Amino acid sequence: MIIGNREFQTKGHTYVMGILNMTPDSFSDGGKWNERDRALRHVEEMLAEGADIIDIGGESTRPGHTFLPADEEMDRVLPIIEAVKAAFDVPVSLDTYKVRVAAAGIAAGADLINDVWGLKYDDGSANGINMPDGGTGREKGSAMAQVIAESGLPCCLMHNRKDTDYGEFLRDVAGDLEETLDLAARAGISRDKIILDPGVGFAKDYRQNLEIIRRLDVLDRLGCPLLLGCSRKSVIGLTLDLPADQRVEGTLVTTVLGVMKGAMFVRVHDVKENVRAVRMAEAILKE
Repeated sequence: MIIGNREFQTKGHTYVMGILNMTPDSFSDGGKWNERDRALRHVEEMLAEGADIIDIGGESTRPGHTFLPADEEMDRVLPIIEAVKAAFDVPVSLDTYKVRVAAAGIAAGADLINDVWGLKYDDGSANGINMPDGGTGREKGSAMAQVIAESGLPCCLMHNRKDTDYGEFLRDVAGDLEETLDLAARAGISRDKIILDPGVGFAKDYRQNLEIIRRLDVLDRLGCPLLLGCSRKSVIGLTLDLPADQRVEGTLVTTVLGVMKGAMFVRVHDVKENVRAVRMAEAILKE
């Protein structure tokens, strides 16, 4: 899979996506990097530690987060995307579920769209975006999907839903992701440009989060590479009874499991430690 100017294996190696939150209220590092020079220094640090891609987000998606208008989100992320692309030779992912932000981010140089609503947030309205088909996006079901398709960029599409009313949990998660893949196909997003994320911490209770991590490979049948994002999340905090800034070891365990289950990416805050964990796990598994 080509992301930016780099080719990534979809199988056989786990890459590390470093998180850059341009937010005052993210659950673990809110406010630390939301100033341009500090953000660039942090990117430089993550790259030195072995990050393969940088994921830039402007709105916290933690439980109970405050909704951010698209214009304000763009004010946060667009200058940073441009600055990172100008300063570093690294693929940049934009973490957004809003179609206007995605379109502007693509124009600013984003190489991948990371959508935590799996193309399902926008309600068929293009929200002021000129759609490729001249319509509103309603014709094919998802304006976000059409913007991504028109760009030709790869995307990471996460499992999420508005309720936790599951029948059979794993079957329903897979079914929800199949709906996302259908939206992508109808818009013309090529299957080989899609990464799927099981959505740890989103619309799942504690035991369901543990189960989807443990059974990650149940999603292999969908035919897309997987991203696992567990870094510092509440499932680790609840298990170990630790605050967000003390969850590195728990995160490393999930990263090793991601390697064992064949995840293409792990999305993390603590790059150095997770890169080392990936390398050690891969060395053991290849012997």
